[in-house]
Amino acid sequence: MELLSSHRSFGGWQQRYRVQSTALNSETTFSVYLPPQAEQGSVPVLYWLSGLTCTDENFVTKAGSQRGAAELGLAIVAPDTSPRGSDVADDAGWDLGQGAGFYVDATQDPWRSHYQMATYVRDELPALIAAEFPAINGDRAGIFGHSMGGHGALTLALNNPDRYRSVSAFAPIAVPSQCPWGEKALTTYLGSDRRTWLTYDACECLKTSAWDRPILVDQGEADEFLAGQLLPQNLEQAAQAAGKALTLRYQPGYNHSYFFIASFIDDHLHFHAEQL
Repeated sequence: MELLSSHRSFGGWQQRYRVQSTALNSETTFSVYLPPQAEQGSVPVLYWLSGLTCTDENFVTKAGSQRGAAELGLAIVAPDTSPRGSDVADDAGWDLGQGAGFYVDATQDPWRSHYQMATYVRDELPALIAAEFPAINGDRAGIFGHSMGGHGALTLALNNPDRYRSVSAFAPIAVPSQCPWGEKALTTYLGSDRRTWLTYDACECLKTSAWDRPILVDQGEADEFLAGQLLPQNLEQAAQAAGKALTLRYQPGYNHSYFFIASFIDDHLHFHAEQL
């Protein structure tokens, strides 16, 4: 594991690392914020999953999470959004391939040799964090994300309620099996049999998940992708039908940008801290 950068931030440390990933069959980067409390004892951890075209650095530099994480004693780990490299399959479109891993385990060639993002985020990355950062308590883990990453956070939490104690999302792709972004990615990575997509559709996951804790979702009303791609109303209906405690907040005037995330990041950090 190679340390790429380290910056003092609100008494803690914002760091970035490069590692060789077995699941992704490639080098990858991740960022981690260690709050000042990590120097005295163990701290809970949040995993942040970013959206299309992002890397692990977008959240770190734009969301303004370090102040709240330092106050609450939360570590935050942010992986990249896909495998990277000259030998990794890619697509000419910005919504598929490198920068657009969709947090699924691909089953189709040529994608499956690298695009095992669900396994990486769920299994390999937490194991690495446990081995390299003894102050981070992996038994107290939450997960959150934005857009494609909101989809990833919801599906990973709903499918693995024993791994995560809390989950939230900003403008998640709520029904990837029914929107253009999701249909393109899931067809490419998983094939044309839509039954194989259901594991990665939050609305479908809500039907069978044993998740029994609150879920927080914020959605900007001025989001340019609200009607065509995100479909949060479907998530709300699915949660109600499944008896899940979802709080869906529509925020007037906010779009899909990191200005939206930065405006409400403290709410999400407090939400997770209460459960962790």
